[in-house]
Amino acid sequence: MSLRDQVLDQIRHRETAPVPYTLPFEPEVGTRLDQHFGGDAWRKRLVPYMVDCGGVCRGFWEKLDDAHLRDAFGSVWRTTNHTSCVVEPGLKAPSFHGYRFPGPDMFLDPAVKAATKKRLDETPDSFRIVSTNCLWQSWYVRGFEQTLEDCVVEEDFYGDLLDRFTDLTLAMVNNCADLPADAIMMGDDWGNQRGIMIGPERWRKFFKPRYARIFDAVHAQGKLAIMHCCGSAAAIMGDIVEIGLDVLESVQPEAAGMNPYGLKQAWGDRLTFWGGLGSQSTIPFATPEELRAEIRRLRREMSRGGGYILAPAKPLRTETPTANAVAIVETFIEKERT
Repeated sequence: MSLRDQVLDQIRHRETAPVPYTLPFEPEVGTRLDQHFGGDAWRKRLVPYMVDCGGVCRGFWEKLDDAHLRDAFGSVWRTTNHTSCVVEPGLKAPSFHGYRFPGPDMFLDPAVKAATKKRLDETPDSFRIVSTNCLWQSWYVRGFEQTLEDCVVEEDFYGDLLDRFTDLTLAMVNNCADLPADAIMMGDDWGNQRGIMIGPERWRKFFKPRYARIFDAVHAQGKLAIMHCCGSAAAIMGDIVEIGLDVLESVQPEAAGMNPYGLKQAWGDRLTFWGGLGSQSTIPFATPEELRAEIRRLRREMSRGGGYILAPAKPLRTETPTANAVAIVETFIEKERT
């Protein structure tokens, strides 16, 4: 059975042995692991069950100075912090009067798509993913705080903004139709540690019907829909199952209601979970033996009946102790020897 078929079996809720995994890590962690293992041979033992092959869009950034960039929506970003942020929104008022919303031609790039196609062709044995942007990036246009206000006091405008982002996303998805990928992955951080940032009712009003259209377009190509979501999505789990999401990625156990074992019990026959190893708790603070035990438990319990891809909720960060990173690598690959 190919690596791709093992992943597909899990998503189709069939048990596999071994259980597929992904193990991303930040470069500094990789360097420390190279030093620990005396070389990079350990990297070659990580099995490429799933491969992100790229997308169809180019980034659009105009450099203003050493600390600021302007994006395609006219918003100015400060880039000197660890995480970039909008400091001047491109659309300063809740109106499109005099504002030109960028069309797909500003983003779609045949050269980027050709590179993605090449990567897809080079990895036929793996489960292959292409990625695209999505709706919650509407805050790029108005800034984060103003977007939260818009969805409460400017509902018509915010709905119009999301319609434009939906059309843009659908254009990107449709441009993937001739790519031989298994899935299209999108990323929107709907949640914080406590729940859905705009509340589940507003999420259902604004996002649910638009995501239903997007997931339908993905499925019309014979591809699977994967969603990255940080924080807690517990309150809308039934909604994302209803509109056809196939795989939910991240599964941060520290967020409210996101205990992976509870999610598995409630939704594991209808949704595949990818992640679940706590990046805010277990990875940085557990002992190596506690980490090994939790990884084995996730592999054992979450994969019952299929529907699970083992992974950390986030790539291994620089704060990961070397001993813990070693324990994760060794425990992830141990099953490959059986």
